[in-house]
Amino acid sequence: MDATFFNGTMKRALKNAENKTTDMAADVLSIPLDYYRNEGLKVKEREQIMLNTPLPLISSAEIAQPNDFMVRDLFGKSVLLVRGGDGVARAFENYCRHRGAMPASGCGNRRLFSCPYHAWTYDSSGQLVNLPGSEGFPECDQKNLGLLELTSQEFGGLLWVNLTPGTELNLHAFLGDKLSEHLSAWGLEKAKHIETREFEVEINWKAAIENFGETYHFQTVHGQSIPSQINIQNTSTHEAFGLHHFMLFSLKTIVELRDVPEDQWDWTKGVIPVYWIYPGTIIVAPPGVTQIIETLPRYDGGREATQIRSTFLTFEDRNDPLGLELTDAVMNASWEAVYDEDRPLLEKLGQAVRNSSQEHLIIGRNEIGVQHIAKTIAGQLGYDLQA
Repeated sequence: MDATFFNGTMKRALKNAENKTTDMAADVLSIPLDYYRNEGLKVKEREQIMLNTPLPLISSAEIAQPNDFMVRDLFGKSVLLVRGGDGVARAFENYCRHRGAMPASGCGNRRLFSCPYHAWTYDSSGQLVNLPGSEGFPECDQKNLGLLELTSQEFGGLLWVNLTPGTELNLHAFLGDKLSEHLSAWGLEKAKHIETREFEVEINWKAAIENFGETYHFQTVHGQSIPSQINIQNTSTHEAFGLHHFMLFSLKTIVELRDVPEDQWDWTKGVIPVYWIYPGTIIVAPPGVTQIIETLPRYDGGREATQIRSTFLTFEDRNDPLGLELTDAVMNASWEAVYDEDRPLLEKLGQAVRNSSQEHLIIGRNEIGVQHIAKTIAGQLGYDLQA
């Protein structure tokens, strides 16, 4: 990415840093706790949002080679994400067309997936290539019994999937011009996968995703770690990209740019770009490493749980000792902030969201990213936050 790509927004970020302020929402927002608790709303979320929105379920780098695959459990559905022998990445429901057992499990590199029940076998493009005892199925056309494919598209180094078969996936319309431009500029399709880590936390997913929409908590939650050491606390610059948004978290070094000609600015010296992609994906891009944080609900019976999956990508040479040292240091610092520091607070917040007797939570004007997330999700669900 060009070092001056963010210059337009960085002008505002520099002004905010110099004035010791941040982008502000128009008003304070009160969010009813019912927004997080309402059981009917959770059903609507699953059916309307999670199963009918393009979700970036895996980075291209995680299935970089032909026949690379990964199985994911999402909202009670088993999904096979695989790059076929032809190099095309696809998504399938991971259920045998015979009696419904799961042909694939885990991750790795396989050309064939054999059902553990009756050994019906599928290739990495989803086609049924072996049907034992085919004489028992004389009227079945093997060509029409491949794994049920989900609509998907690879773009911006991510595989986007709609989990409802047969649905149209107009990805450009979903992302919009600006976010599409940004994702193209990153060139993540050329990145290398470092590692993926994940955990569950007992909190409503909407409250969890809001954690990544502000730097207001950096001084208290991350006071002794990298986020607070390198960032200006409670200072960010926000741009709504339709359903989504883009923020610049200002580094303490941004003030050094005031004496540098704009055509010589380097965003890596002044800001950390952070994206929220509706409904539950955060992309954070500190120098050397890109972190993709997926924050999605588990819908596990009556238990309130959110799965947070953090994928780390890099453009650095992992075979070079210096590149390895840099990427591992950034990755571990980023993981420490999310797992060691955010996670315990999210657990406690989850308890409050479930049990507090107060009627509302208060989101400040300085938490403009949080407000945008809440207003967008509520708007898509037809939920009136002012009620």
